[in-house]
Amino acid sequence: MTVLPGNVVASYEKVIVLPSSDHIKELHTVLRDKNTDRSEFVFCADRLMRLVIEEGLNQLPFSAVQITTPTGCDLYLPQRGGHGACTTYVLPFNSVFLSPFFVVTTVHFFYRIGKILLGEENQVLYSKFMTDIARRRVLLLYPILSTGLTVCKAANVLIQNGVAEENIILLSVFSTPNSIKYIRKNYANMTVITSEMNANVPHSFTTRYFGTD
Repeated sequence: MTVLPGNVVASYEKVIVLPSSDHIKELHTVLRDKNTDRSEFVFCADRLMRLVIEEGLNQLPFSAVQITTPTGCDLYLPQRGGHGACTTYVLPFNSVFLSPFFVVTTVHFFYRIGKILLGEENQVLYSKFMTDIARRRVLLLYPILSTGLTVCKAANVLIQNGVAEENIILLSVFSTPNSIKYIRKNYANMTVITSEMNANVPHSFTTRYFGTD
């Protein structure tokens, strides 16, 4: 499977893999090393998650605004996004994304938080969303994609609550090719962003992050 310029995976539209670099490879290595202590693990995990989140924010629409500089004489037209977006995470362990998310989103007060609790066999035990979620773009946080089954169930819950499939942006740290294939088969209009596609994903990512391994 090749990666096209712009980091969109060939044959999978709307699948974005972070551009490979020595820095990202180093983060992957540290997170896979069984001898990495927890403090270093959390530091590197937060760094990698922030990179994924930043790419997710790049997929949101931006609108031009006019500002005045501190000198009071220059005008600049930046792009400011975030309005009409929210983030949703799957409980119990996928709250791992929240801390780095709020570090990255300097305008975090524009981002509402939704929750989905799935039980055995991905049964929906609990969900809570803002009342206007149907008109928002949703950043769906799920760090490890091994099969894609849980994410598809979570996406279905969002769609049942009125979210358009094309307005769902899935953020993942590690993903297997099979999980991406399964997600694309069921939700071809959902955008998927990940730092790596590899059959060997670190399944202990969340437990090591929280120190419960």
